[in-house]
Amino acid sequence: MYGKFGETLRRELDSIREQGLYKEERLLESPKGAEITVGGKKVLNFCANNYLGLASDPRVVAAARKTLDQWGYGLSSVRFICGTTTLHKQLEAELSDFLGMEDTILYAAAFDANGGVFEPLLDKNSAIITDQLNHASIIDGVRLAKARRYIYDHLDMNHLESQLREAADAEFRLIVTDGVFSMDCDPAPLNDICDLADKHQAMVLVDDSHATGFVGPTGRGTPEAFGVTDRVDIITSTLGKALGGALGGFTSGRKEIIEWLRQKSRPYLFSNSVPMMICGAAMEVLRILREDPEPLQKLNSNQRRLRQGLCDLGFTVNKCDHAIIPVMFGHHENDAVMAQGIASDLLDEGIYCIGFSFPVVPRGMARIRLQASAAHSDEQIDRCLAAFEKVGRKHGALG
Repeated sequence: MYGKFGETLRRELDSIREQGLYKEERLLESPKGAEITVGGKKVLNFCANNYLGLASDPRVVAAARKTLDQWGYGLSSVRFICGTTTLHKQLEAELSDFLGMEDTILYAAAFDANGGVFEPLLDKNSAIITDQLNHASIIDGVRLAKARRYIYDHLDMNHLESQLREAADAEFRLIVTDGVFSMDCDPAPLNDICDLADKHQAMVLVDDSHATGFVGPTGRGTPEAFGVTDRVDIITSTLGKALGGALGGFTSGRKEIIEWLRQKSRPYLFSNSVPMMICGAAMEVLRILREDPEPLQKLNSNQRRLRQGLCDLGFTVNKCDHAIIPVMFGHHENDAVMAQGIASDLLDEGIYCIGFSFPVVPRGMARIRLQASAAHSDEQIDRCLAAFEKVGRKHGALG
């Protein structure tokens, strides 16, 4: 039977290669940092979620090593059987305190946090009102719930309110949004969303994966940035980006919500515990954030330097104040081919970045998504800008 199925897959794979949409996986031959080795060549890394530069920070590595020595490699168990350690509870308490929430539950991945939050909480008498461009993990998590689903146009508060009115007869309503949308770096207006939630008696869930640790005055995320920490009911986020860059996710929120998830959330109940060395490393990251403002300050300086430099060169760059910096090519013919070609030539110039095109982003909106890190030096950012100017002119992306 596989013969025919395999041939179909081969045709489809050939088709996406011909369209320039095939996602190659480049092999890294060194630890994660501002500079990495790819294909035997040292290049500057401008496409990782290592926002605070802590993925290979000696302090974080030492904390992980110490925890590994103390606790071993893994627990071989889910949390409710024999997989809960004092370390897990300590990290959950520290995350709750850091985010200003009542309690926190850990997951093996942030995808699992979003996959496990909607179905236990919301039944067929409830309604979920979700932003059109929410992350794939939110989309999949919402699909698992029996609740009615309403989709509002991206960041359109008028449409959100109309959808809330449509869902007025639901027993419970939950507005769901990314805190920062990872492909465009645009933040959700949480103050306006919370106002609408109050007006229409809805709860609010924010996926803050691209904000936790580095957005807001002290890195507490988009609720802090918009001054609505006490008005957000649920936050889902990750340990796999700014908070150390390994893996693991979590949901923080009202005490009763988190307690209910411990009883009913399937990805939590049926997945192994987060490894203890990740817990130890994540707590060291939280300590650094509490005591050392330099990584956050350096990140903000770096992203502004890189963004302004690209704008000065003449590239089309979204003007958000965020470490994600999309360089857009949608106004060029064959934008997907241009984005892929520029990214490939940039690698030859020693700059590691990735071109994104359909289906990751809508057709006609191809881009190279750069991500600044606190680990970058001024000189490395200037090297990136010089390479973009050279390669951009070669491909006709600049006048």
